[in-house]
Amino acid sequence: MTTNSVTPSSRRRTFLPIVLDVAAPIGAYYLLRNGFGMSAFASLAWSSVIPAVRTGWAAVAERTLNAFAALILFVNVVSLLLGFVSGDARLMLVKESAVGSVIGIGVLVSVMLGKPMMTTGMKPWVTRGQAAREAAWTRLESGAEAFRRAERRFSVVWGAALLGECVVRVVGAYSLPVDTMVWLGTVIMIVTMGGAFLVGGALGAGPMLAMVAAEAKTPGAVVPAPAAAPATSSGVVTAPGVVATPELR
Repeated sequence: MTTNSVTPSSRRRTFLPIVLDVAAPIGAYYLLRNGFGMSAFASLAWSSVIPAVRTGWAAVAERTLNAFAALILFVNVVSLLLGFVSGDARLMLVKESAVGSVIGIGVLVSVMLGKPMMTTGMKPWVTRGQAAREAAWTRLESGAEAFRRAERRFSVVWGAALLGECVVRVVGAYSLPVDTMVWLGTVIMIVTMGGAFLVGGALGAGPMLAMVAAEAKTPGAVVPAPAAAPATSSGVVTAPGVVATPELR
């Protein structure tokens, strides 16, 4: 088996986090809401169980913060709290924007903390479950500043896009007729997602994909191995620029 082969275990290891952290809670919400006829409040509450367990398990067993699971949990909690707020149709439109703004702010804060959150969602599509690509990704993350910059740019683009979309929708909710914003809100979301895909791909995902492919094909092509320290004629290894002095007997 070659290093580029995709094994079932590597595929599970790559895609399982995004399934559990993103797809499962979102899917659970719509299943409970539309399949079982639960209220939006109850559906949000029950779908929060999965990210809550994931966040708690990571904190206790792994002693880490599962950023994506924690963000989904936080968004659900915000949505539940906003569910207690009643008002006119414009307020309902603003409530929809509030959830997206929380995600956008969370993504931007993750960049400031040095752990770009959008990386979790992008990595499976870049590594494709291949051992060589996963190893290349690890080397690039630890040894290539250009790769880390592209990683940060990708998250900044998405965080700014999500936050900007929410601002536009809030302004529209209080400056345009409600009937207009009902359909215009969807148009704004589609345009925002399309723009984020294009800009994020050009500034972040594209360069990262190219670097991972090059490093996976030829290890050391992007992240050179550390240079070995030179040895003197007496066999003494010294740091670069340091001359070893023979020992006097």
